[in-house]
This record gives sequence, C-alpha cells and structure tokens, in this order.
Amino acid sequence: MLGEYNMKKITTFAAVIALAGASLAGCDSPAEQNAEEAADAIEAQGEATADAMEDRADDLDPKVDGVDSTAEQNLENKADAVRESADAKAEQVEEQADPDTPSQ
Repeated sequence: MLGEYNMKKITTFAAVIALAGASLAGCDSPAEQNAEEAADAIEAQGEATADAMEDRADDLDPKVDGVDSTAEQNLENKADAVRESADAKAEQVEEQADPDTPSQ
C-alpha cells in the first residue's frame, strides 16, 4: 500500500514537472524558437561530422586490441574538438537570442 502511494506521488510530481517544462518552453519568442532550432541543427551537424571522423579513425586501426594507433587517436581528438566547437557555437546562438537565460 505504501509503495503504491509513493508511486502515485512520484507520478504526480513528474507530471507537474513535465507540464511546468512545457509551459516554460511555450514562453519563447519566435526569435528564441528559431535560435533553438538553429542551435539544434548546429549540434546535429557537429555530431554527424564527429561521428564520421570517428568512423574513419576506426578504419585507420582495424585491429581491436584496445590500443589506438597514433593516427586513430589524432583523428578521434579532432572529432572531439569538432563536437565541442559545435556545442559552443550552438550555445552562443541560443545566448544571443535570449541573453537573460543563464548558460548551463
């Protein structure tokens, strides 16, 4: 009985949080929404580029031995940098559209 009561409380709390999040998301201006979409696209492109680079890195060292070749590690490091750069650019786009929102 007690467990069922706690689950109902947790479910209700989660629903309240979800509704609050949805209502806050609805407060964005069209410019903020456009910036959010642009930021999402930037992040997605960065992720796709980095994933492709990592796939190429894996091809450089097809031996699965837990040890990366220097070329593979260099390309993976570049992929990480591409990903981080895209994330930073996306955050900058979002901040320019809504400078009052603190960055995470």
